[in-house]
Amino acid sequence: MDDAKRFDLYAIGEPMVEFNQTKPGAPDYLQGFGGDTSNMAIAAARSGARVAYGTRVGDDTFGRMFVELWLREKVDVESVAIDPDAHTGVYFVSHGPAGHEFSYLRRRSAASRMRPQLVTDDVVRASRIVHASGISMAISSNACDTVLAAFEFARSNGTRISFDSNLRTRLWPLARARAMIGLAASLADWFFPSLEDARALSGRDDPDALVDWAHGLGARVVFLKLGADGVIVSDGVTREHIAGHEVATVDATGAGDCFCGACLARIAAGDSIRDAARYANAAAALSTTGYGAVAPLPRPQDVRRLLARAGD
Repeated sequence: MDDAKRFDLYAIGEPMVEFNQTKPGAPDYLQGFGGDTSNMAIAAARSGARVAYGTRVGDDTFGRMFVELWLREKVDVESVAIDPDAHTGVYFVSHGPAGHEFSYLRRRSAASRMRPQLVTDDVVRASRIVHASGISMAISSNACDTVLAAFEFARSNGTRISFDSNLRTRLWPLARARAMIGLAASLADWFFPSLEDARALSGRDDPDALVDWAHGLGARVVFLKLGADGVIVSDGVTREHIAGHEVATVDATGAGDCFCGACLARIAAGDSIRDAARYANAAAALSTTGYGAVAPLPRPQDVRRLLARAGD
């Protein structure tokens, strides 16, 4: 990769303020931060990458909190626009027997008003990797256009592309999701589908068949995220299942985002895709040991300690 670039990673998407239930059934919520690509950007920065973020936030308390958060986490905000006419998105996480459930207040959010003009040529040229997700595309048609414009510009300027499927059928019909996610994946150097997303999008079930489907879209490297069971990493020639780590999980919110950020940070640092996946697999496990999407994101010393204990 080009060492002359200012940023290892430029992520585009929707930040959301999080209220996470700390005890099932109780009306007690811990305020935090979320939004898949924002989580990913912070995870990457904590893993040592030079990161920039592109979005719109409201001219409100939550929007200002996000800008302060990114600055604290050393995430560049030159591509963050303040929208005086829209609010910053909010979501709630509740916990029960079936796991965590989400409720969203994101309709007409500032991030949904992103347009291709947000993505400047300069910031894409300055980045080694551009990353977005299915959510980044699903929140509005103009946000979808923004992601595709960034990817097309990246392809024409030697910037690599990363894409996380993050399917949300509440946001768009499955047929459109299949078409747009498939288009984005076809441009991707690194594609990060979850097991559940891949099954819904492909209509297949077997993990190896899902990896084949992902490569069939055009993705060059596939990281099939298996949750607690780890990840399958494939470069189209060889593939490997990396087992999960046993940890004291309390909240899995954002674990997949953590995997993406940690993995891309290590790829940018020069790791092989398999070594990057091993590191990210441990980082994602650690991210489930606290409440919220951002607060538990681990630092490198914590990840290395878990890997050493696992003998990896």
